Amino acid sequence: QVQLVESGGGLVQPGGSLRLSCAASGFPLNYYAIGWFRQAPGKEREGVSCISASDGSIYYADSVKGRFTISRDNAKNTVYLQMNSLKPEDTAVYYCAADWSCGTHPSYWGKGTLVTVSS
Repeated sequence: QVQLVESGGGLVQPGGSLRLSCAASGFPLNYYAIGWFRQAPGKEREGVSCISASDGSIYYADSVKGRFTISRDNAKNTVYLQMNSLKPEDTAVYYCAADWSCGTHPSYWGKGTLVTVSS
């Protein structure tokens, strides 16, 4: 059974950092593209970042470029999202998702982890 579990969310002050983890089970994560998405209250879901499986290509939304870093640890079957210089507008539920390639509608989703940036 394919399963993705996010962790690492929480409350952080503006300018702070968090590292989100996406742990996969039931499939070898290194064969899949893994994307991070977020949805803020009252807003549509948006793509944040994605790392491909084929060539390791990495994509970031303009709003997070230079602040967020995606990486994968195949030995741990886990993908990370390092988030630095967090802003209140980064507050959202963050989801990881998997599919054969980076895209807007991945097939497999985790249940999400809440990130709140507030003083």
